[in-house]
Amino acid sequence: MKYVLVTGGVVSGLGKGVTASSIGVVLKACGLRVTSIKIDPYLNTDAGTMSPFEHGEVFVLDDGGEVDLDLGNYERFLDIKLTRDNNITTGKIYRSVIDKERKGDYLGKTVQVVPHITDAIQEWIERVAMIPVDGKEGPADVCVIELGGTIGDIESMPFIEALGQFSYRVGPGNFCLVHVSLVPVLNVVGEQKTKPTQHSVRGLRGLGLTPNILACRSTKALDENVKQKLSQFCHVPAANIVTLYDVSNIWHIPLLLRNQKAHKAILKALNLPCVDRDPDLKEWTARAELCDMLHEPVRIAMVGKYTGLSDSYLSVLKALLHASIVCHRKLIVEWVPAADLEDATAKESPDVYKAAWNLLKGADGVLVPGGFGDRGVQGKILAAKYARENRIPFFGICLGMQIAVIEFARSVLGLQDANSTEFDPATANPCVIFMPEGSKTHMGATMRLGSRRTYFQVIDCKSAKLYGNVSSVDERHRHRYEVNPDMVPQLENSGLLFVGKDETGQRMEIVELPGHPYFIGVQFHPEFKSRPGKPSALFLGLVLAACGQLEPFLQNSVRVNKVTMVKNSVSNGPSPGKVHQKGNGNAIKAANGLLNGVYSNGNGVHF
Repeated sequence: MKYVLVTGGVVSGLGKGVTASSIGVVLKACGLRVTSIKIDPYLNTDAGTMSPFEHGEVFVLDDGGEVDLDLGNYERFLDIKLTRDNNITTGKIYRSVIDKERKGDYLGKTVQVVPHITDAIQEWIERVAMIPVDGKEGPADVCVIELGGTIGDIESMPFIEALGQFSYRVGPGNFCLVHVSLVPVLNVVGEQKTKPTQHSVRGLRGLGLTPNILACRSTKALDENVKQKLSQFCHVPAANIVTLYDVSNIWHIPLLLRNQKAHKAILKALNLPCVDRDPDLKEWTARAELCDMLHEPVRIAMVGKYTGLSDSYLSVLKALLHASIVCHRKLIVEWVPAADLEDATAKESPDVYKAAWNLLKGADGVLVPGGFGDRGVQGKILAAKYARENRIPFFGICLGMQIAVIEFARSVLGLQDANSTEFDPATANPCVIFMPEGSKTHMGATMRLGSRRTYFQVIDCKSAKLYGNVSSVDERHRHRYEVNPDMVPQLENSGLLFVGKDETGQRMEIVELPGHPYFIGVQFHPEFKSRPGKPSALFLGLVLAACGQLEPFLQNSVRVNKVTMVKNSVSNGPSPGKVHQKGNGNAIKAANGLLNGVYSNGNGVHF
């Protein structure tokens, strides 16, 4: 097994996850099998109990693992399926060591960070690296390891020590260290400064790790004299110093690595001279270039609770982007804080209230993602009502599905107090209830998690057609509340159709409103399995409906995973459906700003 370690220095947020993913893409394009591991130095056992504001979204794996969002990057870039053990945390390591100590496995020895914690880290890496994640038999050829945090952090010291020992243990021909660092440009001086990277590499070397490759983040490509200076002071060959400068979308990062021959430096460090071929990135290049060339917009209103931090909905954004690229549309996300749509905001901040409603009404489609807590719930209900009554394409995920059911019960059935027991435990009409097997005392890993099967009850429905007329689908879940099965007959008699259920027939998985252009809610999270070139079926349906192209697509009866077929049913000309086009693509870009290839109204954080 060969190992590539990706570390970061100077500041956090440099894009180590995207860099690690891109390295994997390039190596895979060279014909190698690749797996990934993310190390998070925090004490939490997993990311499941962390606020999206604290750490971004919680990414869910097939096995139910609640992990760091970077594992989502790995899965999307490499088209692999990871396990919960591919995310190592300090909490997991310490718990495993303490469990062994309690069982007496250390035979009375004093348990210490060195060697017990560091040995546990190395053993974990070696074990997990052998797990196949690409659907093939046997282990991968290369394991890309990302160390979270920044070099010098106290909390990451045990991992640094362990990885230093690990590099010696596996040998220099089996280990390659890529250090991601910052080369800033001071506006006053106007030149690229190497000192931060010099200090970062000096600190790394002082901890027992020597970088083979420097990946320098900067606004533009490094000057040749800057490379020479970094080479001299950091003891890294100039040919092994690559620039990851700002690009229009992250799909260009693997292309930057390829163009600067980073794969050759990595293969040389890993003693893989037999892999003598250039990376085959034709499809990847076409997608990156297509994303930059799109001009005709599709506006999706994202009505959520965590709109102040785009990472909170990273997989949802990526799934929308995958669908819009296939539909040849420039995605514009209108961030709508759910609470801003409520009457209380109308009284307290009329301008904010009006702006939120203007964004919602100007959108071609409405998406209500998952979430927890009662803040903004009424705003989400109002958004679902607006989309239902005005025949605007609507997609609700997890809580988004639940609020769509609550809104229907209130507006159509006349049950004004209909609610979820999450928000009103005493409601007389509980449309959404706590799952019987759920725990109300423990938060971590007590939800219904991971891949579960949904069986279609009705074949002649939009969701079944979008999935390719299959009888069942496997999607990932993360919830502890569900639609009350006792109220299903009453809801269905009034026109709301539950077209997908679990194997028992008691859990509602997919809901549709027949006769509406696109009104679908799902209990699962389809965004976690969306891939570039293979968009999630229901996200594709939302974007198609927002472009006015859903019916032609469904009539052609093509499978959504045949991207070339999608292009036959989506024209590049003006859409016949409802599309709010305000100016040309360049004007939209200037007004909204770029968010990893997604244009937004600026309420999210741009990076």
